[in-house]
Amino acid sequence: MRLGQAQIGRPGERLRALLDAHKPLIMPGCYNALSARLLEDAGFESVYMSGYGTSLGMLGLPDAGLATLTEMVLNAKNIASAVRVPVIADADTGHGNAINTVRCVEEFIRSGVAGIHIEDQVAPKRCGHVAGREVIGRAEAVAKIRAASDTRSALDPSFVIVARTDSRGAHGGSMEEAIWRANAFLDAGADLAFVEGPASEEELARITREVRGRIFYNMTGISPRLSAEQMAELGISLCILPGALLRHSIMAMADLAAQLRSEGPLAESGIDARFRQHRLGNLHAFAGFNEIRALEAAYLPEEAQEKYKSGLGHMPNAAE
Repeated sequence: MRLGQAQIGRPGERLRALLDAHKPLIMPGCYNALSARLLEDAGFESVYMSGYGTSLGMLGLPDAGLATLTEMVLNAKNIASAVRVPVIADADTGHGNAINTVRCVEEFIRSGVAGIHIEDQVAPKRCGHVAGREVIGRAEAVAKIRAASDTRSALDPSFVIVARTDSRGAHGGSMEEAIWRANAFLDAGADLAFVEGPASEEELARITREVRGRIFYNMTGISPRLSAEQMAELGISLCILPGALLRHSIMAMADLAAQLRSEGPLAESGIDARFRQHRLGNLHAFAGFNEIRALEAAYLPEEAQEKYKSGLGHMPNAAE
């Protein structure tokens, strides 16, 4: 939640209402609190915390099972606290067996996100669109989803559990196995089924026909690009775009780093001028300094405002 601003209703309840209202619900990926705020500012009603983005953005490391539960939950908490819209977070494999998954769900519920997805990869996992994945056995995979569902039911029944299977693209995998697992996960209590990595529109159509529940679709990597209308026709409930903002951010920052290296202070002054012309207007205002001044006016002694009378620099406006 944004500073000093309360949210009405549990995050899971708000996400479920969006799922009921949209077909499909389009959910772009963020990788930190700032990127989540930018997506919210652009008008998106919900956001997705990318595991790939978290690992690369927070640690500078690839999505190969290197981020810990503590690090993933910390990023999720920061993101959920920074925006008013509900957040779904990548919870990787549940960070262990079914027992570890219990704690994983508990921690993500406490973080303030609306839901998570848990996958059936062998640990250490890796990005679902990178070769070299393996999956655990059927019985263990189903038990982990049942543990996640039971934990959710005990703590917050509105919390959304998405069950992901990587068995389509894993070593020795198949579409038949992926569909079997997706249905078994739904039977075990998952709210949505997530078959990672369909390689064609035909495979995606088969998933929507044969999986008996709501479909979560990851439109990235090797998977087909569809319009919202096409996804609605297939019956997809939720579509994530996990890496679009991350990729553009990396390209923009790489170009900016090169520009600063070649032009130095002149580049910085030009960038500042262009930002002032952007719809976000002023970096300090977007960051929330106006809100800080408004809170000071509401809760601190009147003399606390004196510091603004002779100070230099950006002048926060408590009225905005």
